[in-house]
Amino acid sequence: MLNNLIELINSENIYLVANYGVIPFWLLLIIFPNHGITNFFAQSIIAPLLLASGYVYLAYKLFLDGNILDGFELYNGIDGLYAMFSNETLLLIFWLHFLAISLFAGTWVVRDSRKYFIPKIITIPSLILTYFSGPLGLVIYWFIRIFFAKKISFND
Repeated sequence: MLNNLIELINSENIYLVANYGVIPFWLLLIIFPNHGITNFFAQSIIAPLLLASGYVYLAYKLFLDGNILDGFELYNGIDGLYAMFSNETLLLIFWLHFLAISLFAGTWVVRDSRKYFIPKIITIPSLILTYFSGPLGLVIYWFIRIFFAKKISFND
């Protein structure tokens, strides 16, 4: 039984569960941004904790394989980045990192839009862009926010 469970915990399944697993959190942020359920699930530690568990498992797997830094060439130019992402486990770790950070950014957009009374319908495009492209969605939201907050702030 335990061996069957361990066999299910592989890179492909972690990728699929993480990808499909963040969708309910994003839907809560988009459809019900001010609801208590969204506050409990999407704006709490639950999603990052779930993504972090996959992250930690994969890092532990790298450690057990004895190649924790094998292929980690993040700062050696674009060729180094390409080589690093050829390592499936490192690629998946960074993908989990992206999912967690973009979800964090989405929750910030919702909280901040509540602070400035920005209508939900106006924040939806920036949330969708944040889900797919992170920084682009944040920049779009920032421009919307300038209009509603009536100020430009680079460090709010």
